[in-house]
Amino acid sequence: MSTRYRAGACALALGAAMLLPAAPASAQFDFSGEWVTPRAVIYGRTLSQQFEDGPDRADGPEMGDYTGLPLNEFGRRKADAWSASVLAQPERQGNPHPAQYSMRGGGGPNLRITKVIDPVTSAWTGLRMDGFYNGGNRTIWLDGRPHPGQYAEHLWSGFSTGVWQGHMLKVTTTHMKLGFLRRNGVPSSSRTTMTEYFVRHGTYLTVITILEDPDYLEDYFVRDVTLRWAPELVVGPPSIVDPSDELGDKPLGWVPHNPPGTRHTEFAERFGLPFEATRGGAETVYPEYQKTLAELIARDKAARSRQAQEPAR
Repeated sequence: MSTRYRAGACALALGAAMLLPAAPASAQFDFSGEWVTPRAVIYGRTLSQQFEDGPDRADGPEMGDYTGLPLNEFGRRKADAWSASVLAQPERQGNPHPAQYSMRGGGGPNLRITKVIDPVTSAWTGLRMDGFYNGGNRTIWLDGRPHPGQYAEHLWSGFSTGVWQGHMLKVTTTHMKLGFLRRNGVPSSSRTTMTEYFVRHGTYLTVITILEDPDYLEDYFVRDVTLRWAPELVVGPPSIVDPSDELGDKPLGWVPHNPPGTRHTEFAERFGLPFEATRGGAETVYPEYQKTLAELIARDKAARSRQAQEPAR
């Protein structure tokens, strides 16, 4: 992994947080309560006001859209083979969103954060986060306990520990199940490490997420989400899932997938992009890639022009 890319990703992720007023190293802040993705009501419809990765909060990004994602070759192959129908299998219909995605999925969570208090010592030992899709709730331990061993159980929520760094809570999560980063199948392996920075500024809570995956990513994957304090919010229990046949006439044991070698070209064709530019990679994350993109577009335009001038055979 490029040192230059590492430095750039970390600087981008923490830049906004570093602009906030400094606080003592031992400072802690309380962000327990109810939090919601900001929304607006327009013409009677409730719409998300989130500006980060809008497609993730609606129908999901298109198949083959890996633009700006630091996928490696194995990550691309895994994503190309993905079929969303896999979530329609009866045994998967009740799956929560994995922790790597739960802050994004379905428009973002209606979140309730509560303190975990030791019943004997009354010490503040953690934070409980409820309200994620299908009950993928999390606990962030603040009592200094170590992460479990390599072969310990992996969960949808993973295992999270937190430490205070000035005006931020830094959370490290490991032991997450194999999941996805976007709803078009961009994968996240069980060896992923997720680092989050929780920063409160008034009635808003920003969560900056940095993912490092040795299996499917060739660089850090960075994103953020902002939640609004909503004391009026009522967070109920997760929905009860009653599995049903959503696959129609498919035979028993059929596994939804795309065969090896599948090329999802529709997204590139729809937006007039070179196919290579939609395949992701660390270099596509950074502004310098605009020059490469312009060269690829000019190349394809010239090729189409030559093809149009060739006599019909």
